[in-house]
Parts: sequence; structure tokens; C-alpha cells
Amino acid sequence: MKITVSELIVRFMERLGITHIYGMPGSHILPVYDRLYDSKIKSVLVKHEQGAAFMACGHARVSGGVAACITTAGPGATNLVTGIANAHVDKLPVLIVTGETSTYIFGKGGLQESSGEGGTLDQAALFGGITRYHKIVERTDYLLQVLRQAAKILLSPNPGPVLLSFPYNLQKELVEEALLDEIRYATPTRAFCNRPSASRTMARMILAARRPVIVAGYGCFLSGAQEALRQLSEHLGIAVATTLKGKGVVEEGTPRSLGCLGVTSNGMARRYIVEHADLLIFLGAGFNERTSSLWDPRVLAEKQLIQIDNDVAQLEKVFKADLAIHGDIRAVLDDVLAGILEVMPKPPAGRGIPPCAPAAVEGTPSWAQGGFRLVEHFFDRLVTQFPLGAQVFDDNIILAQSYFKASPRHRYYPNSGISSLGHAIPAAIGARLAGEWPTFAILGDGGFQMCCMELMTAVNYRVPLNVVMINNGTLGLIRKNQFQLYHERYIDCDFVNPDYALLARSFGIAHWRIGSAGDVGSLFEMADLAGAINLVEILWDKNVFPAYMSDRQS
Repeated sequence: MKITVSELIVRFMERLGITHIYGMPGSHILPVYDRLYDSKIKSVLVKHEQGAAFMACGHARVSGGVAACITTAGPGATNLVTGIANAHVDKLPVLIVTGETSTYIFGKGGLQESSGEGGTLDQAALFGGITRYHKIVERTDYLLQVLRQAAKILLSPNPGPVLLSFPYNLQKELVEEALLDEIRYATPTRAFCNRPSASRTMARMILAARRPVIVAGYGCFLSGAQEALRQLSEHLGIAVATTLKGKGVVEEGTPRSLGCLGVTSNGMARRYIVEHADLLIFLGAGFNERTSSLWDPRVLAEKQLIQIDNDVAQLEKVFKADLAIHGDIRAVLDDVLAGILEVMPKPPAGRGIPPCAPAAVEGTPSWAQGGFRLVEHFFDRLVTQFPLGAQVFDDNIILAQSYFKASPRHRYYPNSGISSLGHAIPAAIGARLAGEWPTFAILGDGGFQMCCMELMTAVNYRVPLNVVMINNGTLGLIRKNQFQLYHERYIDCDFVNPDYALLARSFGIAHWRIGSAGDVGSLFEMADLAGAINLVEILWDKNVFPAYMSDRQS
């Protein structure tokens, strides 16, 4: 049976397991939108295409499956760039579907043409560096090969964004429906340890170490290694530090958790590693600028290093490992734990974390100058208010990194990627549509004004959401740097805020202003933080900011 290409695209997305598609229609993509009308896929109209990309990112991070966004040609596609760059760096399986002018006017200067012909915008070149695969599909005779490649990348152990652009006339052409049956929609088996002896070597190195420390990254979440990591840590008393993206892979606030490792964290994980560790085990963790405290050599000095990653490009990218294993983290840990249990079925006595470590982790962040108790109180109440779990999308990062006690139940999704402001609100909307967890978007007032209109997307689709905004009338990181590094020569960091109570009223949502610990109590006692849309202001003195220093003069 023959169907239109536009219908084939929609059915392809259905078979990929896509449940929502975020975007904004335009004339060049309307044939696909018309087929979405009868689909089980729910289309979500955004206020700006950048919001669509960030919503797809949030949806993919929470669901673990393929997410999608859709736009028209020209500016519809170009508005996606920042969000798709974020998906590329975070290796998120996001399918981007865009329209294009009809092929018979390529090169003639058609309205919003992006073919790259005749001096027009070259959409393929624009997205070439921020997608794993991109294609303007000009003919139907190779459509099957394009969809096969797209599915292969989106469902791979190391996915990334895929952009498919369909000219208007092509969307109306007829193709065989049976093409869909020739595409593989199952996730391939994850890469396994390169050889069994590597797991045995790793087990021997761990047992021989006096104070091993695990540095757990985002790869632990991707491989589902949380339980294997917990068992290994508890059985041998191994301390666990995490990267920012790995925050919460083990429950924070427990004796074995050292919290986040990195220049903007509370500094306790770094101190413990420098002073006590003799073996570091990196699990799906990059040793990037933030994690490494600007590649401080003391973190790795005089230690043996083990690294496991399912992406071979990450192995020994920054440091030389004594043992580098290309494989699935959960599979390797299961093997290592099984080998250790054979020779050591009971937890060994007198091994593990020094008594000083838990107290140190609970201490005051090394960069704190005071004035942070209100935020700390807020995060403490959030965890106790939702014991079964909640999810936090965070653009601010620095405060939650030290004060929010994340866990496998209380999931933390930092604005990592390319660290773009304006991410938290749309990403949280996509996340909330992917799963019914109480959802919080944390951001500053500068970032809020970059994406606040997406609050109306939440209103339009009745998506429960809590937007927590730090109101200090300044771009806090810029002001901090100008205070510390540029002799208080403040320029283009301060601004005047609107009346957010009136703004919330215009959106038809609840508004809460927090200026004291009592206000925090009132919020959690009176607000519907699970089923309503709330705008929460936390008032903050713009001259109070973290005192950590960076070697970067920027």
C-alpha cells in the first residue's frame, strides 16, 4: 500500500517510541503536521523554536528514549541551533524534523529556502557540527537508507541529535508503506567489556588499594549502573564522588557519598581524593574543566587510575589510565562484583572511608561567604517534602551542586551541555510530559527572561511545574567575576526586574516570594507543588555570591 512521505515520517516516529513532538508549524512542514492530526503522538506548540529543542532535550533525559522537535524551514530551523547544540554535547537522542522549499525552486531564492543553492542559507552546513547525522531528503529512492541511518544513531548506546529536512513537494509524494518494516527499531546490545581478563584485573586493583574512590559520571545513568555501583561501594566501603551530570547516582548525604567533584562544588570530594585516595575509578566520567578543578594535577597525583566508558573516544582523552576498559559500565561492574564476592563474600573489617569524611562532606562549602542559608533551607525542604522523588532542572548549578542532596529518587538535571541560559523552564516542561514527577526549574532572573514565555506553553497544556527564580537583579556569575577579577568595574550585569507577582497573575499561575526561612515553610505547607504551576521568587542580595576563584580571566 502506498502512503505519502509525510505519513511515513509520522509512522516512523511512532515506531521509534516518540510520544510527544515539540515545535511550531509553518507552511513548508504543514503536510507532516496534517498527518500528526490523526497520530497518537501529541504535538506541543511552543512559543519559540529554541524552547522546542530544549523541551525535547528534557524529555529525552527523563524518558531515556527518543524525543523529537519539528519546525518549518529557514528561521524555524535556525532558531533550534542552541538547543540542538546542547543535545549534541549531552549525546541525547533527539530527532529534528524540518520542512524545506520544494526541490524545483532550489537555487531560485524561494521564501525561507535553506538548500544552500544559489547563495541561500545552507542548513546542512549550519547543523553539520551539532548533529550526528543530517540530511535534506531530495528524493524518495534513498529514503529507506536515510531512515535506517537515523534510527541506528538515535537508538545507539552513544546517540545524538539527527536532523531530517523534507522539501514540501517530497512530503506529498507516495512511497510504499512496507519501507517501515525494513528499519530496525530495537536498541542494539550495548558494548561489553573488551575481554574478561579486564574485569579480573580491575577487581584485583580494587582489593589491593587502601583507599579507592569511585568518580561516577553521567555514563552510570545511561547504562543503568546505579544498583551495581551501590552494591560495590557498600560491600567494600568505597567512597563515591560524582561529576555534575552524575550527581545523584548514589544517594548524597550518606557516609559513602563525597558529593560532587569540581571547582564549583563544596570542595570536600577533591580534598578527600587529594588527601586519602590511592586508586581512582572513573565510571562514564569525563575529566573536564569543571570536574577536574581546571585539571589540578594534585587530583590524580600518586594514584592508580581505572577508566571505564562505552565511548572509546573518551578513554584516556585527558589522562593515561593504568587500566582502560571499553565496555558497558553496568556489565563490567556486575563482573567485578561477582569476582570480588567469590573471594570476599563478607564485607571486610577496617576498610573504607576515614571517619572524618562524612562530617567533612556535610560541612559548609569552602566558597561560601554567608547568605546562602535560604537556598539551603529550600533544597532541604524539597527533599523532605517529596520522599518518593522529584526532578530538578537547573540553570544556576553552583548552589544546587552543593546544597541539593540528589539521589536515584531525587534526580538532578544540570544545564550541562553547552551551559546555555534559558534552558531550565522548557527542559522541565518536556521532562514533566515524559513522567509524572514533581518538577522544579531552577534559574536566575537573567535566564528567566530568556525563556519565561514558555511558561504559557505549560499553561496551555496544563503541565504542572515549579519555576524557582533567584531574584537579585543581576547576572550573578558576571558580577562575581567583575568583583573578583576586574576591580568591581561592573558593566552590563545589572538590570531592573518587572513585578513578577503581576507577571504570574497575567499568566494565570500562582506566585510566591521567599525572603525568609518562614516563607520557605509557608511555600511547602501551602503551595500545590505537585499539581499546579508556580512561580517562586527567592530574594537575594546581588552582592552575595560564591567566593570560589577560577584561573580563567573571563
